[in-house]
Amino acid sequence: MTQQAHVQALAEKHAALDRIIAQEINRPSPDSLRLAQLKRQKLKLKEQMRGLQH
Repeated sequence: MTQQAHVQALAEKHAALDRIIAQEINRPSPDSLRLAQLKRQKLKLKEQMRGLQH
């Protein structure tokens, strides 16, 4: 897998997490623990993408 393909795959996972977070927030009773975990995963992916791009 090329570096660009890897960054693209990470970006897709990042976008998917964004959608999942939005769904969780819009639930009648959002799970704050799950939201925190999802946001940490999203941040980790963002950091990985930054590391690969520089």
